[in-house]
Amino acid sequence: FRSLGGSHLITAGEKVTASQAAILQKLDIEPFSYGIMLKYVYDSGSLFDAKVLDITDDVLAAKFSSALSVMASLSLALGYPTQASVPHSIANAFKAILAVTLGCEKYSFPTADIYREYLADPSKFAAAGGGGGDGGGAEEAVEEEEEPEEEEAPVGGGIFGDDGGGDY
Repeated sequence: FRSLGGSHLITAGEKVTASQAAILQKLDIEPFSYGIMLKYVYDSGSLFDAKVLDITDDVLAAKFSSALSVMASLSLALGYPTQASVPHSIANAFKAILAVTLGCEKYSFPTADIYREYLADPSKFAAAGGGGGDGGGAEEAVEEEEEPEEEEAPVGGGIFGDDGGGDY
């Protein structure tokens, strides 16, 4: 803080002497705030840095989400249903039912029909994907595709594919 005359009176963080406090009171300046600056936190025999008190809602939400994910994984691995694992179990059951349904020719249900149509002709759904392309590249890629030439396997040879007359 500087006075009207430009002389330097106090700096933030320094102790204020009695004479400095008297001058500031005469000028009706009360820039003082009193409080405790925590450096460490003691709890149940443990000493923590004061940063543990700076936990925000975002940090708590991230930690909770991570713990929920671990719990769901553990529950799924053990086959023990919990609130965290039930949505994953239902999704896995749907995938299994869908796989069996797609393998059957005479049985289907409305949702499976959508997947069956997609597997029959994926190009119908190419424009709905919104992949950022113009949709014309799929037709060009089909036209340019050539059949790969098959390599002929060597005739004869030893048990490991050599010609039998190696260095050994």
